[in-house]
Amino acid sequence: MDSREIINTYATSILEYFFIASFFYIICYKILGRVLKESKIQKKNLNSSDIRREIINSLLSTFVMTVTIVTVINTDLVEYTQWYTDINQYSWWWIPGAFIMGLIIHDTYFYWLHRLLHIKHIFKYAHLTHHKSTNPTPYASYSFHFLEAIGEAFIVPIIIVLLPFHPISLLLFLVSSLFINAYGHLGYEIAPKWLRGSFLFTIITTSTYHNLHHSKFKGNYGLYFRFWDKMLGTEYPNYENVYDEIQNRRFPD
Repeated sequence: MDSREIINTYATSILEYFFIASFFYIICYKILGRVLKESKIQKKNLNSSDIRREIINSLLSTFVMTVTIVTVINTDLVEYTQWYTDINQYSWWWIPGAFIMGLIIHDTYFYWLHRLLHIKHIFKYAHLTHHKSTNPTPYASYSFHFLEAIGEAFIVPIIIVLLPFHPISLLLFLVSSLFINAYGHLGYEIAPKWLRGSFLFTIITTSTYHNLHHSKFKGNYGLYFRFWDKMLGTEYPNYENVYDEIQNRRFPD
């Protein structure tokens, strides 16, 4: 395996991380901080040392995830997957189709990995690093212990074993995953007013949804969708009330 491939992929991943996390952070915390005052989920002040910790952990985790993914795609291990680079090998619609299916598979994988990480004796060794961010910022998106980073990285090999996956689908998957992750750790609820009355609200998670997981430590284990939490009774019971309280502050009658 070419070490240059790891370096180049790692550099690209770091740029994506800083661009997306910083975009959310600068807009919400710096430029529109006063305007979004009522959108803040927790009223606690941020600690600069927490942000530094989140960034350092994310840089290390991104390296672990990069090595894992590149090792599978750029070695003989790829022969055991359905990875393909000829865009004409499958119909064009399969590019977005595989991406969407990848998100569904990831949500299921993440839910069960997350439940595993919350087992008491595993939590303190592998997941506590992430939960040190009780009032997270977008920089906490990849703030993992290296063991958790390995577990998180395995989703890509799993997906490309289960599905024919093109590099474009992988790019869409990785960027979308990071974007949603940054929103989930944003610390502000910026969802539009119409979402609450939409069927989408019953399906997808919000920044409030994941923020409750960080402040309560249990419940709301899903990443993109609510259905595993709903099905297994692990959704925080007061979630919708908390969401409504924030939205009522944002959009007073």
